[in-house]
Amino acid sequence: MKSRVAVIKTRPETVLDDIDRLARLSGMEEALPKDKPVILKDNISWHFPFPGANTTPWQMEGTIKALKNAGYNDISAVHNDTVVTNPFKGVKLNRLGPVYKKYHIPELYNFKSEDIKWVRYEPKAKMLVLDKIFPDGIMIPEYFIGKSIIHLPTVKCHIYTTTTGAMKNAFGGLLNTRRHYAHSVIHETLVDLLHIQKEIHSGIFAVMDGTICGNGPGPRTITPVEKDYILASSDSVAIDAVAARMMGFEPMDIRYIRLAHEAGLGTGVYDEIEVVGEDVGKLNFGFCVGDNLASRCGNALWFGPLKIFQKLLFQTPLVYLFVLASYFYHDKIWWPFKGRKIREHMLNNSKWGELFLSYPEA
Repeated sequence: MKSRVAVIKTRPETVLDDIDRLARLSGMEEALPKDKPVILKDNISWHFPFPGANTTPWQMEGTIKALKNAGYNDISAVHNDTVVTNPFKGVKLNRLGPVYKKYHIPELYNFKSEDIKWVRYEPKAKMLVLDKIFPDGIMIPEYFIGKSIIHLPTVKCHIYTTTTGAMKNAFGGLLNTRRHYAHSVIHETLVDLLHIQKEIHSGIFAVMDGTICGNGPGPRTITPVEKDYILASSDSVAIDAVAARMMGFEPMDIRYIRLAHEAGLGTGVYDEIEVVGEDVGKLNFGFCVGDNLASRCGNALWFGPLKIFQKLLFQTPLVYLFVLASYFYHDKIWWPFKGRKIREHMLNNSKWGELFLSYPEA
């Protein structure tokens, strides 16, 4: 049976109903057992509400409504932190908090011991890299085991993985804050994580927002572009492949998609995917990843000549120097001098900006 990805062209007035239709078209009910709890895993690439970078409030609300309309009632949301994002600030500024409250969705944080316990996990599948990165054992959130998960990424580029979507969204949820050890082998890491997801989750599904997409050096310093699309699938590889194709990339040239396809974890060849809804076969957004100051430094340290110093730089307290540098560049330079102006322009001149402002602040 072919992997199916649903794609719908939408608009603010109909987006909630369109997500419900999207879920049905893509087979959500076949993918997620009704008798198992469902975790909503948002994608907060940056705590600032930068268009295209983060899960949108309508994406979250539409997904929750689709779940409830289909008879799913045991729903929770799990957030993660990163070394450069604040999840509490992210949920608030991206106006997701009021959506959770409106639908009585409990929120948990995978880094708070009172919310979620981390346990050692022995994967059944042979790992490409995670067993080497974590020789003392791979730790995962116990709460994830036996539950279904819905990933809520956006259509955007990424400086280290070319594109980022459903597969990359597991990175923050399933690995703890030592996950920066995995950046030099990020493609293999994403494949390992998909293996683990398939072992521990009762179902996997993704709803991807492409109403405003991110071109350029993502996931944070992107150029937002209105495209008005939403996507969904139970195949994380296939939805990432379709999104990559829409952005203008050849999916099988992207290492994490190719490796996952070759491992039988999903379909990465576009012509082997059943795309329903809109005909997007000839779409090409013409996106290009490009570079920024952070990516140039990161590429040199993770993939370039300075790679030999990784253990010294990233597995000792020296890592906090790079965390501070990243924070200073993104939050204190790029955001106030460039990002905020782009955001204000989008909010004031975009139909999606108007919809964003219609959601209450936390």
